[in-house]
Amino acid sequence: MKKNILLNFLLCFCTLFLTGCTHLFFAPTRYAYSNPADEGYIDEAFTFESKDGTKLTGMFFPSRTAVTKGTVVHFHGNGQNMTSHYRSIAWIAAHGYNVVTFDYRGYGASGGRAGSLPGAVLDSVAALQTALDLPGVNVDKVIVYGQSLGTAMALAAVAESGFEPAAVILEGSFYSYKGEARAVLAKHWITWPFLWLPTVAISDKFAPKDEIKHIKAPKLFIHSVKDTLVPYSQGKKLYKAAPEPKLFWDVPAGHVEAFTFYGNYFSPRLLEYLDKVLKNKPGAEDSNVYLIDEPTRTMKLKSSLEEKDNNMPGTGMQNGTAGNTTVNNAGEAGVKQTGTDFEDIPDMSDRQTEETGVFR
Repeated sequence: MKKNILLNFLLCFCTLFLTGCTHLFFAPTRYAYSNPADEGYIDEAFTFESKDGTKLTGMFFPSRTAVTKGTVVHFHGNGQNMTSHYRSIAWIAAHGYNVVTFDYRGYGASGGRAGSLPGAVLDSVAALQTALDLPGVNVDKVIVYGQSLGTAMALAAVAESGFEPAAVILEGSFYSYKGEARAVLAKHWITWPFLWLPTVAISDKFAPKDEIKHIKAPKLFIHSVKDTLVPYSQGKKLYKAAPEPKLFWDVPAGHVEAFTFYGNYFSPRLLEYLDKVLKNKPGAEDSNVYLIDEPTRTMKLKSSLEEKDNNMPGTGMQNGTAGNTTVNNAGEAGVKQTGTDFEDIPDMSDRQTEETGVFR
């Protein structure tokens, strides 16, 4: 009897949890976590409206160099608000890039209430269009950067607006809303019996797997191999579904921390990647082709790998190819011949990562 009551309670809880969506995909706060000026950043606050009239807020970090290389439009994750996320990308202003970040409805000082996926998509499209109209922004050199839930918002903004950015950067991405919800339920044995719920309770409208098919720009995927919030497999699955050109960078641990905790390693590589993408736009050819050397988890020139046995067990390569891991043209930018070796990066996988709902 008690067992049946418990199961019924869990069933009701899971149904409400998944169908409510607000608790699953959105976890906003109104608190101002930090002031960019206190950390030496120069920023300008601005306001704009979503298509339905909801008033939204954003921050603009102008390039700190004489020549502006491009503009990065940042879509943050589901937790807190932009005052806790801007550090992930504001640093790039010192290297010649404008940065635009903003809050979805119900986040920070933005109006409205969070919890509506279509509403958040409207906000994301409006933010991208607003960024294109800001002074000093060259629309031919706009990079879209999403983190966690923000990867879905970034893809939706690009696909729904029809704008073609110079590059798309996706850190901690996921394949579908249904898949991410199932991943949450799969974490605890007590919710295993309800793994079927996302199939009927969660909508996959605006799912990354569908939006990414329309994006031709170079795509850089970044994902922690030990991500406990958005499974690594979700990022890999989306990567495989994405059209070329594309590149995938592994991060040893954490969640969306490539340019914060691991910034000393990945920030210089991002600058190299962007320089190459913008230099090659539109579509300049490059003779170098990089492949993933799976045993050492490095990126190396194809010519150096061909010196090995082409059918080496475990590499996934035959005759010098690596299936979906082959990267060429603008997609290979920013990777040095020496590769990305985890031995050079500290592994802090035992650190506590703040969890907010599904994402962060």
